[in-house]
Amino acid sequence: MSGDGPAGASQVALVTGGYDHTIKLWQAHSGVCLRTMQHPDSQVNDLEINPSGQMVAACGYQHIRMYDLASANPDPIINFDGVTKNVSRVGFQENGQWMYTGGEDCTARIWDLRAGRQFQCQRIFQVPAPVNAVVLHPDQSQIMVGGQSGIIHIWDLKTDHNEQLIPEAEASIQDIAIDPEGKLMACVNNKGNCYIWSLGGSPPRPVPKKHIQAHSKYALRCNFSLDSTMLVTTSGDCSAKVWNTKDWTLKRELRHDTQRWVWDAAFTIDSRYLFTGSSDSYARLWDLEKGTLEREYCGHQKPITALAFRDQAV
Repeated sequence: MSGDGPAGASQVALVTGGYDHTIKLWQAHSGVCLRTMQHPDSQVNDLEINPSGQMVAACGYQHIRMYDLASANPDPIINFDGVTKNVSRVGFQENGQWMYTGGEDCTARIWDLRAGRQFQCQRIFQVPAPVNAVVLHPDQSQIMVGGQSGIIHIWDLKTDHNEQLIPEAEASIQDIAIDPEGKLMACVNNKGNCYIWSLGGSPPRPVPKKHIQAHSKYALRCNFSLDSTMLVTTSGDCSAKVWNTKDWTLKRELRHDTQRWVWDAAFTIDSRYLFTGSSDSYARLWDLEKGTLEREYCGHQKPITALAFRDQAV
């Protein structure tokens, strides 16, 4: 991690959000809060920094908002209209030309970002149940959509066709992740289980690889490290667990006395450290080699439910 203060915000940005209707930008290596941005009327369900590193998208109840990380403006510079219910996930196409979201209105959506600030919903993918997870394959050809029905829909963006996966009957899909190489896909569900597939072919097709009973209760998030060697799962059992992708053994179980539900987690680019956000209102930085807590980020008044981290120079 590098960067020193607001001038380095576009290179090194730790962003957190939660139930106190604020989004905070932190200096990752010092724990200093650089700015607080306002997210009125809603909790923050997900945060994603755009490919240029200049903006962060936040989604919540009936809102998708975009904030400028480089300016001192505490208010969103763009509001996306026309969404109902909770928007659960947000992400960007690799060049930042479009954004994708999923939510409790039973849709995944693609938003065209090229038309100035009048962003338009370009495509809608309807599914039979509320959506908890959406993730874009690294080759930009497919979006995986998962939700409360327990089905993962594989939406082919070129043909508009979709296929379905059902890893476990009557278990809500809470999150889906694809590793940066596009060779592995993971999901976690509300029963604490994690399922892994290998992805091969063109377009990529999932082949079942592993089932892990990752947590004793509700799993919330899963994320691969940038070098694809680790998978983190987070849970309502007050832990984050880091798994080796080579043999799916447990590398680290990260707990803290005051830590409650762990809602989100993000690896640093060198895969040596992990950030977590918890219901106890703290974000934390963990050293994965030592298994030690390195830093706490204190400032939120209520649970942290989303975080985003970016540390490559743009």
